[in-house]
Amino acid sequence: MSSRPERYIGLMSGTSVDGIDAALLEIDNTSIKLIAHHEAVFDSDLQQQILDLFEPANNEIDRLGQVDIALAEAYAQAVKSLLQQNQIEPSTIRAIGCHGQTIRHRPNLDKGFTLQIGDANLLATQCGIEVVADFRRKDIALGGEGAPLSPAFNAFLAQGEKCAFLNIGGIANISLIDTEVQGWDTGPGNGLIDAWFRRHHQQHKQSYDKNGSWAKTGQCSEQLLKLLLQHSYFSKRAPKSTGKEEFTLGWLDSIVEQEHPISPEDVQATLVELSAISIANELNEQAQGLKVYVSGGGIHNKYLMQRLSKYSKSQLCSSAELGINPDWMEAAAFAWLAQRFITRQTGNIPSVTGAKRSAVLGSLYLPD
Repeated sequence: MSSRPERYIGLMSGTSVDGIDAALLEIDNTSIKLIAHHEAVFDSDLQQQILDLFEPANNEIDRLGQVDIALAEAYAQAVKSLLQQNQIEPSTIRAIGCHGQTIRHRPNLDKGFTLQIGDANLLATQCGIEVVADFRRKDIALGGEGAPLSPAFNAFLAQGEKCAFLNIGGIANISLIDTEVQGWDTGPGNGLIDAWFRRHHQQHKQSYDKNGSWAKTGQCSEQLLKLLLQHSYFSKRAPKSTGKEEFTLGWLDSIVEQEHPISPEDVQATLVELSAISIANELNEQAQGLKVYVSGGGIHNKYLMQRLSKYSKSQLCSSAELGINPDWMEAAAFAWLAQRFITRQTGNIPSVTGAKRSAVLGSLYLPD
């Protein structure tokens, strides 16, 4: 197995549905280096089409098919922009690791499944680069949750250090790196916070509550928070995973209706508290006293991080200390998983996902 560094691109569009993160990395079997990155913001029409697919509605299959293609075209443009901006030829890229956009994640049904869209065949042909995609379903086929997949990458970055990783995306997840690697989703990260903000600021140029400024104008409702924390997911034990389709505005509305009258900004403040407390509860139980490397968009929400720091008993720091900017950690993880596939190395950890065994994850899509 060659250890010569090769170039991989990782693509990630997460549960926040704000756009595409594209990261170019040089990777071998012992090290990883971030070379360049690019962010492509979704246009409002595509973003809304994706969001509409999170909840059941009429004509879903036809709509999904159209979004599948539109996403692949957006992914391809993000790759082309990344390469053009850095004057890099596509022929120098070994492969693209594309996570795709999660539309459903239901591993706990009798016949559990997960679904990520973004046509990898179209992506490969438009970019002229091999694509590795569909990372999660092999783990589910082996009895696992199919998530989270980041703990294996985080263990690689830790290089033997006993620590934890926290990624705050639409859904938040923790990786615990100890004698045994563990990892699980904690519940909402930015997802509900962003969705509630967009509903009440439809004419606002910003699609998220920058720095938590709007949330800071409200007051947390202890009664609403108590009801939100009664969601059954918070009492589950790891291994566990969830998705934005579990913590929807519809679910939130059904609980907020019990709390009339309550102002929108008070709901926003309560949602920040929900994310902070649900994350801190897990950190305090499993990673108390450990250094926690934080990544994901949530690290930029100053108010959320202040509330998390209040409740958490761990030392919180940026993943930049390990050489990966927190904005590009998830994209970097899927570049790394693509390298694991190409070199036929396993990408899941059974103690994390609950799978029967470790396995090479992903499927290969050729450009010709």
